[in-house]
Amino acid sequence: MDRRKLGTTGPEVSAIGLGAMGMSGMYGPADRSESVAAIAAALGAGINLIDTGDFYGMGRRGPIAQDPTSHG
Repeated sequence: MDRRKLGTTGPEVSAIGLGAMGMSGMYGPADRSESVAAIAAALGAGINLIDTGDFYGMGRRGPIAQDPTSHG
């Protein structure tokens, strides 16, 4: 996976990111196990940039994105 520096002094992140808005229920019902599987697959593919905007699902996606292996 290609990496890019985030900003001028930030960390290196994957060139491809995973957007978590669809996991928040903003587009309809969200399935927790599918969300965890998607995040785990992204991490397995070398993606380390996960967009978890604080307004997505009123903050409910953050804990899953922090450690997807602890949520089944």
